[in-house]
Amino acid sequence: MRNTPKSIFKIVFFVGVSSLTVSFLPSFQKQFCLSDINSNACKHDSLYYPKIDSGEYIIHHQYYDLVYDEQHEQAKWIFYKLYPGYLNGPYKRKNDFRVDPKVISNSANHNDYRGSGYDRGHLMPAADMTWSEVALSESFYYSNMSPQHPSFNRGVWKRLESKVRSWCAESDSLFVTTGPVFNTIFGVIGPNKVAVPGAYFKVIIRFKQNKKEGIAFLLPNTSSKNLLETFVYSIDSLEKVVGIDFFHHQNEEFQRNIESSMDIAMWDW
Repeated sequence: MRNTPKSIFKIVFFVGVSSLTVSFLPSFQKQFCLSDINSNACKHDSLYYPKIDSGEYIIHHQYYDLVYDEQHEQAKWIFYKLYPGYLNGPYKRKNDFRVDPKVISNSANHNDYRGSGYDRGHLMPAADMTWSEVALSESFYYSNMSPQHPSFNRGVWKRLESKVRSWCAESDSLFVTTGPVFNTIFGVIGPNKVAVPGAYFKVIIRFKQNKKEGIAFLLPNTSSKNLLETFVYSIDSLEKVVGIDFFHHQNEEFQRNIESSMDIAMWDW
């Protein structure tokens, strides 16, 4: 990376963040939570966050949370909640793509995607947020974008997003964690060297009639007409592939009954 003001900032930023001790991270995260609209909800949600590694911190938007991966210039993961009442909302997308002001090292921007041949693929779908003008607008921050092959973004990824909404309609709520996978990278785009991930994951916890069920997906960033069932993983298996501990705050029963299972018959296809 050339010595642009942003690249110089990255060096200073990494040195500063890396010096944070593990004991400091919980209080740092708490400051973000307390600034949220509902700190009690934030506290509950955090029990379903992936493990926060040393040097990472949570960025809280009003309707989703994320950890930003500065090296790859996109979110490492995004967490959000989906309720049946959110579906088929009245607001229309305005495509107001913009820099995320909460990424202190600066997020990717228009110039990174312009002429790249890749879509600005949503990690949290805009179609999940049409119930709120604010939520829909927040979904267009570049921290929620990742370079996706057009046939992937408009094909199998869109099919999965639609399926998640149909599951939500039959549930009390869903907690969704989604993000890119950098085990393989198809190059970089733009002045900020935004990495093009080789795959994407999506992990879902469904709450329905006092029951919890989990399912995970891993999809290559390429066109596919395969059935969605062919991309299903157990959460445990996905953790080994992507190197993320998704529900480390949960108890052993949760780990045993939800993370280890992969019963696709429990889900309507």
